[in-house]
Amino acid sequence: MRTSSCAGPRMVIAAALLVVALVVSGCTAERHWGGSSRTGEGGKIKIGLVTKTESNPYFVKLRDAARGSADAHGAEVLALAGKFDGDNEGQVTAIENLVRQGVSGILITPSSTGGVLGAIKSARQQGVIVIALDTATEPETVVDATFATNNKQAGVLLGQYIKARMGNTPPKILSMDLDPSASVGIARHNGFLEGMGLPLDTPAVIGTALTQGDQSKSQQAMENLLQRSAAQVNVVYNINEPAARGAYQALAGAGLTSKVLVGAIDGSCSGVADVKAGKFVATVMQFPKKMAEDGVSAVVDAVHTGKSPSGFHDTGATLITDQPIPGIASQDSTWGAANCWG
Repeated sequence: MRTSSCAGPRMVIAAALLVVALVVSGCTAERHWGGSSRTGEGGKIKIGLVTKTESNPYFVKLRDAARGSADAHGAEVLALAGKFDGDNEGQVTAIENLVRQGVSGILITPSSTGGVLGAIKSARQQGVIVIALDTATEPETVVDATFATNNKQAGVLLGQYIKARMGNTPPKILSMDLDPSASVGIARHNGFLEGMGLPLDTPAVIGTALTQGDQSKSQQAMENLLQRSAAQVNVVYNINEPAARGAYQALAGAGLTSKVLVGAIDGSCSGVADVKAGKFVATVMQFPKKMAEDGVSAVVDAVHTGKSPSGFHDTGATLITDQPIPGIASQDSTWGAANCWG
């Protein structure tokens, strides 16, 4: 009968369409990380970036590099930030927002390594890859992987150089630190003392201040310290270049720049310029561009292969000085200007 003969082909077509639908659905499930939609417009992989602050030049460089790398991979970056260095609540909110937006991975520079651990664990439980940039978490296994400077080694490099510059002169150090909860600050400070060949409780440190890595706070703190230490100080250690810049301004105001060695860690273009100008005897360059690019690549590879990244990946540190010392590896300010934060 005509009716029954038509029903057969229709059933075959329907079954074929069902098979096609299942195949397409299966492919989509493989492409989406964690079994839910984690792609943006045009099927792009969505990657979240959470930095400590939005306007700090270091994090601007990191954000721009992440976006550039994502574009090259056909992915997209959704960037959020804390309101200030140490804004753990802001970073937790950012992580939660990014998870709701369906990102495949989150790259984060955690303000307090302990303050955001719960949010990171929750994100990973929901299938999101979490990679720490710049600052390792404690413990490091809280995240899938870390791409960062070995901050202790950066401090060691600066300490070794300052020690060599001091020769037989006993150091009298003012230390411009970050804050007690920041692992980056602790690692750099301790590494610097190790490079100087000094114990952590050394009396060679004649004064300390918590600067939050801020130039104006550092200048004010240094002015206060100099009221009782101006006659002794011959070395100023700085957590970063903004702190070093503030300390130098205070030293300049007191007429002490010619007798004090000022060292920093960061390696920004402006910091390299300060080395060239003789304000800093040295800075240690980090490479946030590499951190961001490697982090983005790791998320994209994980989405495509199903294999998450793991472990600590040292993105390098280089001593920059125009007064090199034999036996201590360094680059000059010309090299630094060409490679700052590269």
